[in-house]
Amino acid sequence: MNETEKLGEIRKRIDDIDSSIQELLNQRAEAAIDVARVKLAADPNAVFYRPEREAEVLRRVKERNRGPLDDDTVAWLFREIMSSCLALERPLKVAYLGPEGTFTQAAALRHFGHAAEAEAMGSIPDVFQEVENGAADYGVIPVENSSEGVVNHTLDMFLTSPLQICGEVSLRIHHNLLGLSTRLEDITRVFSHQQSLAQCRGWLDRHLPFVERVAVGSNAEAARLAAQTEQSAAIAGQAAAELYRLDTLAQNIEDDADNTTRFLVIGRHATQPSGDDKTSILVSTRNESGSLYRLLQPLADHSISMTRIESRPSRRGNWDYVFFIDLLGHREDPKLSAALRELGRIAGMYKELGSYPRGVL
Repeated sequence: MNETEKLGEIRKRIDDIDSSIQELLNQRAEAAIDVARVKLAADPNAVFYRPEREAEVLRRVKERNRGPLDDDTVAWLFREIMSSCLALERPLKVAYLGPEGTFTQAAALRHFGHAAEAEAMGSIPDVFQEVENGAADYGVIPVENSSEGVVNHTLDMFLTSPLQICGEVSLRIHHNLLGLSTRLEDITRVFSHQQSLAQCRGWLDRHLPFVERVAVGSNAEAARLAAQTEQSAAIAGQAAAELYRLDTLAQNIEDDADNTTRFLVIGRHATQPSGDDKTSILVSTRNESGSLYRLLQPLADHSISMTRIESRPSRRGNWDYVFFIDLLGHREDPKLSAALRELGRIAGMYKELGSYPRGVL
């Protein structure tokens, strides 16, 4: 058998596999429509998106994967399949911190898939309001960066918002220097968000030490300005480059190769256990010696792992602080439930922000 005949056989096998995949995809879509019928018959206001269910599916996808496609690629494909099937039941409306082309948009699409109706909001409070008033089903907001720390606006909103955290997304952040085919030596100004400028400080010091650095509201806004301003460049991601038709002058210029931003998914409904969850709480205590130690003692007594603690002014008085704490486990887990009951009794203020699946993608 010659090369042409061998390739012909392989391509025929690929065509047969594609036909089977297409048939199975449509069968899955029909099953999703059946789920919608059953739910609507029981409750006209049924909730179709189940974060814990999708997390379980994606974990199983990664567990049974044998390659040659890597785990994340296979999980991403299934995310898009689930997103398209869910849209047949009822399209999700997702608000995110905009404008279009930001890393927050990328996080929203990564979590919900491209079949979701994603809408850019002008500020973090706008995202919260859009979800609170029902104009959006869910919101996506940044909460912390591995090198620059927490996003204070996000934490502050949880002081008064009734919304629940129902998911998280961790996104590797790669910054590129973008421009209109400009040589590095011709650049006189670089636009970017202040955090991105900080995350690329070392590279800028080495390659563009005398160039003006201009902080703007978002990396997408920086790309828009670079597309309109001569002898300028922007630090932004690939999505912004495509949106504003900019050339990539330098890739991956972030100082930390593991630069990662964590985003939270917020909604109006509590999330059931998925088998691998986190719980976030907000607490306060008296400003006195040993008070924080006593506040956290129930977590130690019940062997609860704490993954993060951050403090913020409570807005109730000078030097009065609240603590945002992330814990491993779901609040319905017996050990964590017992620890939270004890902690709630001794805290000056206690608020559960939600239990949600640990990030899968």
